[in-house]
Amino acid sequence: MSSLTAKLKNLKDYRSTVDPKVKDEIILEYAPLVRYIAQKIASRLPPNIELDDMISCGVIGLMDAIEKFDPSRDNKFKTYAEFRIRGAILDELRSQDWVPRSVREKAKLVEKAYAKLEKDLGRPATDEEMCEHLQCSMDEFHELINKSKSVSLLNIEDAAAMSKGDKKLMVSLMETSRGANPQTAVGYKRAQEIIKEGIKALPEKQRLVLSLYYFEDLNLKEIGQVLDVTESRVSQLHTQAILKLKAKLRNQFESYEDLAS
Repeated sequence: MSSLTAKLKNLKDYRSTVDPKVKDEIILEYAPLVRYIAQKIASRLPPNIELDDMISCGVIGLMDAIEKFDPSRDNKFKTYAEFRIRGAILDELRSQDWVPRSVREKAKLVEKAYAKLEKDLGRPATDEEMCEHLQCSMDEFHELINKSKSVSLLNIEDAAAMSKGDKKLMVSLMETSRGANPQTAVGYKRAQEIIKEGIKALPEKQRLVLSLYYFEDLNLKEIGQVLDVTESRVSQLHTQAILKLKAKLRNQFESYEDLAS
């Protein structure tokens, strides 16, 4: 633990006694983290979204984390700060309603097609099978995927339009204390297992993109260099992988729902 975060953790009444100088020091220390998170989110957004605006929102989230961090809980400040930074950026994006309705509809169309074919075939659909199902050319399908990438940021405000399975999944994944509620813990574990199975079933390049992006912390340009493809193609592979995993989760949770009813 750094000396700065140790100072914060050792304060007895952190809400009222955090020295402004300590706050400034912590903000400077975690500024690279804010930029890193903002850049990762920006990589999935249209080019008209300003990175500097997202970084500013992230700094606000970091300041909020400093004020609200509870040293009495067994949590690392860095983990809590990441959550607050990401949340502040996403909240601002949602408030701007930056994804047009037409794009949302296209993304839902692709996701539903993946879900139906996954259910019918017992495996993720290929691009050719998706084109046949959607009655479009390969170029048109890739254009749909490119337009769908910005909708991979889940909007909590859209919960009313979600299926019961998606709502259950969201509740289980958003539960702060997973171990406190046995039912929640089981739901979270089930989701993890489904995701693991889904990743194993993905084509090799899509698996590699997820691994390099989420576990090795490479950006899209670096992944493109590893796979010898363009940055745009990496973004496309990432979006397809996410849509396939969402489709698998949707099918699995709806199946559990049918069994329970």
